[in-house]
Amino acid sequence: MSAMSCLAGKTALVTAGPTREPIDPVRFISNYSSGKQGYAIAKALVQAGVKVTLVSGPVTIDPPENAIVKHVQTAQQMLEESLACLPVDIAVCCAAVSDWQVSEVAHAKLKKEPSQNNLALELIKTPDILATLGHHRQRPTLLVGFAAETHNHNEYVRSKLSEKNCDWVVANDVSDGKVFGQDTNHASLYDSQSVYEFGLMSKADLAQQIVARINLYFNKKDDTLL
Repeated sequence: MSAMSCLAGKTALVTAGPTREPIDPVRFISNYSSGKQGYAIAKALVQAGVKVTLVSGPVTIDPPENAIVKHVQTAQQMLEESLACLPVDIAVCCAAVSDWQVSEVAHAKLKKEPSQNNLALELIKTPDILATLGHHRQRPTLLVGFAAETHNHNEYVRSKLSEKNCDWVVANDVSDGKVFGQDTNHASLYDSQSVYEFGLMSKADLAQQIVARINLYFNKKDDTLL
């Protein structure tokens, strides 16, 4: 029996890439996410025999073969497509979802008037996809979130685990700007009791490491990371 065989036939939702929250017909709020890590995780799950639905924000990379791909733009669209995937055994929320959207999208391009030096936009929160899945009646058996942080990593991740009711959180330190768009990652995997530190590695290798631990979780029914 292969190391990944206990995942064969299981179902997974993976979210990846950024979202774009429109301001007017030509501008939007977004971030630097390339989608590479989420796509790598989707590919690793497919290779492990998992039936994967990848809900992707706008990216420029090819999706993994044999995954069902749903393309979205906004956080609301990503939420709707994610909920439509339920029930699933596994959900890995890797997408860098914009935290804010404008309260009212302009129907025409916002023009800069000659006398205008400032523009104020009212922002409201976007839907919290991870928390919605975490408290859903069809909550995935294993729910994994991602956190891109610049400081106070342990505090924020511990809070995220509790508030969003997820099993694991993968934390990235993005303070140096060397994660988004790159082919390597340096991450830490948290559960409710412990933390596992990954060394610097390719995003493909990190995806394989994460999927290996997902396999262990379902094989042993144990959420211990070590």
